[in-house]
Amino acid sequence: MTQPATTRPQLYYLREELDRLHQQGLYQKLRVLESAQKPVAQFDGQKVINLSSNNYLGLNTHPELKRRATEAIEKFGVGSGAVRTIAGTMAIHLALEEQIARFKHTEASVVFQSGFVANAGTVQAILSEDDLIISDELNHASIIDGGRLSKATRKIFRHKDLNHCEDLLKETRTYKGRKLLITDGVFSMDGDIAPLDKLIELAERYQCIMMVDDAHASGVLGRNGRGTVDHYNLHGRVDIQVGTLSKAIGSIGGYVCGSRDLIEFLYHRARPFLFSTSHPPSVTATCMAAFDLLDSPAGEKLIAQLWENTTFFKERLNHLGFNTGESQTPITPIIVGEATLAHQFSRELFQEGVFAQGIGYPTVPHGKARIRTIVTATHTREDLEQALAILERVGKRLKII
Repeated sequence: MTQPATTRPQLYYLREELDRLHQQGLYQKLRVLESAQKPVAQFDGQKVINLSSNNYLGLNTHPELKRRATEAIEKFGVGSGAVRTIAGTMAIHLALEEQIARFKHTEASVVFQSGFVANAGTVQAILSEDDLIISDELNHASIIDGGRLSKATRKIFRHKDLNHCEDLLKETRTYKGRKLLITDGVFSMDGDIAPLDKLIELAERYQCIMMVDDAHASGVLGRNGRGTVDHYNLHGRVDIQVGTLSKAIGSIGGYVCGSRDLIEFLYHRARPFLFSTSHPPSVTATCMAAFDLLDSPAGEKLIAQLWENTTFFKERLNHLGFNTGESQTPITPIIVGEATLAHQFSRELFQEGVFAQGIGYPTVPHGKARIRTIVTATHTREDLEQALAILERVGKRLKII
């Protein structure tokens, strides 16, 4: 029998880097999910209260979504078999994109394989080395990578600092290329909301393309979860809206909404669209069922329950003395400072029955390590009470509170 390949000398430096992570207490072993992604789930053989999932509305196990997925498999098979630009555009793909565009009040939309490539592929496609990006310093990694791929000049403004943003726009007023002003709608590590209404005013004043990544606002903010644009009532003033199908929608993928011209251009120039096989029919049908549900009284009820749970949990954390930063959404960090402490906090919470992932540099800045908690609409009050009791006990033991 052939033996498994081992690391060759050319890659020994990787082992040295891994050893360094072990020594610094920063090495992370992947938790293995052994059940459905539910409020109480089984990881690594242990049942825990799950505060680490992006499954905001619990839709990944919703009976109607599962039924629609099964029907699509029976009718269309398990895969599309091609990229969109050759033989992989199915009628069901177009139906989902039309549904998303109606939901977001835009002319058109296009679905990508993930939210990451929706951001990176769009920024790379619409800009070149002659252009300029003005970006919030805490924007998602996919925005950063898209900017690098585009080779555009990048200017970074301090987080949500409108004065600094305008200073950069004034400095580059005479820039000859196109200008893109871009922000997350909800910031994924801090849970705060972008001042999109004020950023749009700046974009209009300085003739910028305005783009928002609404991954963590989709299904959470706005009417029926329409996102940050709806939250601020800014329809028609944002050029590019990016969303995800892998969080509140409960499945996988990302999408871009905007004008018909934008979407047609992305068909021709967005590399992830051009070179990736399209979504399986079951995934597409699942997403359509999720948007049907969102745009109904049942969806409104789920979103209301999400916010009720969020308010309760956040108020209790603050009462206990935890530092939750500037969070305004279900993403609620508990900031502890050093990464080694954050990871220790996470490990000890897990041992006592709560899964809340430790987050440190480079995901967040040095000195701002935290555990990141997310409540969902499907957590019960009993789940949250029990989680809070464990957080208090471990927090006191580690002298965090």
